[in-house]
Amino acid sequence: MIALAVVLFLNAAFNIVVWPRFYKRIATDPRARDADGKATTFLTVHVVLISIALVLAVVSVLVGVAALTGAL
Repeated sequence: MIALAVVLFLNAAFNIVVWPRFYKRIATDPRARDADGKATTFLTVHVVLISIALVLAVVSVLVGVAALTGAL
């Protein structure tokens, strides 16, 4: 179970480190907003993907802790 926990913690760390930085790049990309300043599909899709990745990071931490404590 320790190996499982380590993989899950690494996954969570990757998602927490990488995706927020990626969001900063997406938010400032010219394709993120139209001429009126409204969010485009480009921005919306990326925000959804980043949100899913961060939720998976939280789930990975919770399952990793469960694996370490023997709750699985």
